[in-house]
Amino acid sequence: MPPFDLAETDKLLSTTRAVRRRLDFERPVERSVLLDCIRLSQQAPTGSNRQGWRWVIVTEPEKRLALATLYRKAAGDYLLTSGAKADAAGAAQTARVYGSAQYLAENMEKAPALVIPCIRVDHLPEDPPRRVWAGLIGSIMPAVWSFQLALRSRGLGSTLTTIHLQHADEAAALLGLPEGLMQTALLPVAYTKGLDFKPAKRPPVEDIVHWDAWDASRDGPGRWD
Repeated sequence: MPPFDLAETDKLLSTTRAVRRRLDFERPVERSVLLDCIRLSQQAPTGSNRQGWRWVIVTEPEKRLALATLYRKAAGDYLLTSGAKADAAGAAQTARVYGSAQYLAENMEKAPALVIPCIRVDHLPEDPPRRVWAGLIGSIMPAVWSFQLALRSRGLGSTLTTIHLQHADEAAALLGLPEGLMQTALLPVAYTKGLDFKPAKRPPVEDIVHWDAWDASRDGPGRWD
């Protein structure tokens, strides 16, 4: 007998979407709900058990607008041009994603809460090798995903964005972040308009799994798309 209701857990895992157009900008988000979701995220694993995550939740309208302005400055024409290219190439799903991303960029400050997950980096050596960065990101992203799952289970949505990191120093100054703390993302958080999210279209798992060693014969054109 499985220890959990697999139908419910599988539904949670397969329908926690990147929500943009369906964020409800009119409904406030309770501070207690955000804290409950972050409390759950603290159970995520971290490298060397350092638990170096820190969270900054921005609800003040002026600061939300300032962060949204940085986001839009970083995005520039990227979202529009990328969406146009995807549309011209006939990649309908990708074009829709860029379209919704552009909508979010234009309305970012309307989200009731902007959540910035951070991690301490003051223990890192100077110019660390790639494996160190892999361990560092692996120590914060599981917590971010747990946070997003906890939001979904409570009727809220989010999407993980990183575009504002092009202006991370300005965001750090705005929020008074100390040296040695690295921002890793920005998540607009709101209740969702409806709860009927569905699994996204993905390639067959057999196409992306290699058993015991890499099978180069399957690495043909388009395999990385």
